[in-house]
Amino acid sequence: MFVRPAAVAGMLAPVLFVSVFSIEGWLRPGYYPSSMFVSELSLGPRGWVQIASFMTTGALLLIFAGGVARYFAGGNASRVGLLCLRIIGGSLIASGPFITDRAALFNQHTVHGLIHGIFGALVFSLAPVSCFVYFVRFRRDPSWRTLASWTLLAGIILVIGIGFLKASQFPAGQLFAWKGLIQRGILIVFMAWLFASAWRLWRAPVRELL
Repeated sequence: MFVRPAAVAGMLAPVLFVSVFSIEGWLRPGYYPSSMFVSELSLGPRGWVQIASFMTTGALLLIFAGGVARYFAGGNASRVGLLCLRIIGGSLIASGPFITDRAALFNQHTVHGLIHGIFGALVFSLAPVSCFVYFVRFRRDPSWRTLASWTLLAGIILVIGIGFLKASQFPAGQLFAWKGLIQRGILIVFMAWLFASAWRLWRAPVRELL
């Protein structure tokens, strides 16, 4: 049955992504996680590790989205939420080969940097949207209602976090030195929500998957 393997993919994606940028950020000489963006791990001789992480995570999320499509077969919220997940997965895959410019999440100046920035903006913009859309879906479904409040909270935290991230783009501002930490907080919250949703899908009774 496709839904459960897709749910496993949905759990693997967040674990892989967060693990790679955490371990690489710790091991990479001259890299400072608190002040440098995750995408900057794509630079240098070992950049292929983060590039592969982007692409593999995106592929796993597309598989997860396929399982979500099978499980939530109807409703406007399901269709919009599914579209968000697919765009996020596809954007992660596409952003991998197009390497970011150094310390320039907001001010990319090369062609590959601009392309990376566009796909990155899609991921960050659609992350809270997907939470709000699935909050509407979850609260109407008795078997998913326990996840609804956490989904709403995740969406709110993501919106606030993105606001702080945008404020951190100014070199003279107090948040500039913490832009990497702020970005990681946003990513971890979203990935934790994805993991929780995939876990709930994996635990769905067999009768719900038929």
